[in-house]
Amino acid sequence: MPPKLYPLLFLFLGMFSHGQVVINEIDSNTPSFDQLEFVELKSTAPNFPLDGYVLVFFNETNSSSYYTIDLDGYVTDVNGIIHFGNNLVAPSPVGNIPNEQIQNGPDVVALYLGNATDFPYTSTTGTLATTNNLIHALAYSNNNTPPSNLMTILGLSVFTNENATSNIETHSIQRKNDGTYEVKLPTPGVNNDGSGTVFNYISVTTSISLINEGNSFNFIFTTSQPVQDNPLVFNFTLNNGNFNLADFSGVLNVSIPVGQSTGQANVTIIDDGLDEGDEEMKFVFQPLSSGYVANNNNIIYRVYDANFVVQAFGTPLNPTYGIVVPSIPVGYYDSLEGLSGSSLKQALQDIIANPAVVRAHNYGDIEFILKEADKNPLNSNQVWQMYVESPKPILDYQTGSSNVGVWNREHIFPQSRGGFSGGTSSNADGINVWLPTNANDILAGHADAHHLRAEDGVENSTRSNKDYGSDYNGPTGNQGSWRGDVSRALFYMAVRYNGLNLVNGNPSDTSGNQIMGDLASLLTWNTADPSDDFEMNRNNYIYTWQMNRNPFIDHPNLADYIFGANFGQPWFSNLSTQSPIENKVAVYPNPASEYLIVSGLEGSSKVEIYTITGQLLQTENFENETRVKLDLNAGMYLVKVTNGVQSSTKKIIVK
Repeated sequence: MPPKLYPLLFLFLGMFSHGQVVINEIDSNTPSFDQLEFVELKSTAPNFPLDGYVLVFFNETNSSSYYTIDLDGYVTDVNGIIHFGNNLVAPSPVGNIPNEQIQNGPDVVALYLGNATDFPYTSTTGTLATTNNLIHALAYSNNNTPPSNLMTILGLSVFTNENATSNIETHSIQRKNDGTYEVKLPTPGVNNDGSGTVFNYISVTTSISLINEGNSFNFIFTTSQPVQDNPLVFNFTLNNGNFNLADFSGVLNVSIPVGQSTGQANVTIIDDGLDEGDEEMKFVFQPLSSGYVANNNNIIYRVYDANFVVQAFGTPLNPTYGIVVPSIPVGYYDSLEGLSGSSLKQALQDIIANPAVVRAHNYGDIEFILKEADKNPLNSNQVWQMYVESPKPILDYQTGSSNVGVWNREHIFPQSRGGFSGGTSSNADGINVWLPTNANDILAGHADAHHLRAEDGVENSTRSNKDYGSDYNGPTGNQGSWRGDVSRALFYMAVRYNGLNLVNGNPSDTSGNQIMGDLASLLTWNTADPSDDFEMNRNNYIYTWQMNRNPFIDHPNLADYIFGANFGQPWFSNLSTQSPIENKVAVYPNPASEYLIVSGLEGSSKVEIYTITGQLLQTENFENETRVKLDLNAGMYLVKVTNGVQSSTKKIIVK
């Protein structure tokens, strides 16, 4: 025998002389959003090292791997059991599997001799299933359909339906002592038949549910059985990325006396007086004494920075006007003066798509642009989610496959319809790296921040590629604070990029048609939901990256001269300057209920009250000041005050 084969021979002999390893249990379909998935292995010998093994998950559709767990360094326990799963699985898994990672089937999970590198995965497919070095495999499904392709390849004749008892979310697939499988209530971390050594499980909770800088609180530890023989002494850590020993104080060790079952450790989060952003600490048990097992572990706790910044301007839901100064370069719009119709549109495109000035960034950069441009004015550690009209911690940016409870990047002009899906790299390279662009560079629309907004992940999916005003009007009960923003973003896109168009009605949602509706609704929204300080602030910030501005935020009535009723009329910038009465007129109380006072003006004026969609409800002429009686349902309304040729529109909330 060649000398180089001796090590392999001894490896195989050692493995099979010490015991066999099998897939003992899998729970692939769990309640809510698959946060209790796990897979369990069992060795016939206790405390069996798993060096040289790899666990591979195969997809039936393409018969290839989609996820692997390299088992080097892992050892089964005294019962021969080891399990890997989501953080919420109890007792705590020895290795973490991201939520929703295990597919529901029909699929196969298999145990091999080898390493994770033997089963590489690309962005589209993994390694084809093989019987080479296969130790054990389990075919499973969430219905009566077997993973036939994989079973043929791997020589399997039996599969197990996790939904065999019609309890798919609460039952798992478990191996019986005779080698067959059944479905019943999950038993992670223990023998499926209830035999073997019974461990003392340690659970950890905190004395407060919301942790802010400056808080002092206790970690509370509880054992499932009173401590016996000797005091239980253990350590834990809290470090996680930027969260380190400089961020907290306290003793990270605990002693639970014999006969007791609880212990505590006090920790204080240090308030350093700086806004470093919210952080996350990670609770991790250090190795525990024999006979003790962590019931929960690797727990992420959010630590909220107490020193967040509050801006002087309001959120889109409670907007302000005129506080944020537009950072428009001198002469930026001068070339538009006196132009009309198509000439006006072309001159505007020449500004915002100027190949000598404008910069194209990539989709990866958008994450970091939005984390600044879309910050909640009331808390600099949050973003403002457009359609759902609420803040979300910046830390809750979507990084995995699940869009639940996170925010992500919303294309206002859907990328599928615009023809720029995947048009730029997802690898951020920063503000100082860019590509030249022009009006025909449609792929740059994939990462044009002027039409990308922070949005709730689920609502982003709900909106999909629907037209505004016809197919999509936001979630139930929304106040419409985003509608003007949407209209001005679409006006920008239709001028910035050749081929993109806005039309009336409800055009087909066909991918690549480069058409969006409903133009009539968008023009109404542009007037009914005027440009506010939040929009101007993000316009200013995006300019620092892209070196172009959204002109419909700077001059909202440009839309009427390019797309609306004023098409063909010459445009002049003084038609769009902020009305001098903007900072004079006062409209209060806000929120209002029975009446509204309008004051601050001199001479004859008019007040009009509109719905958020632009329907006129009330109008009244007055001199100097008036008290308007309200008989309106609860909700958001627009109040337009006109004094001579000047007008100002403000949002109010009626309780």
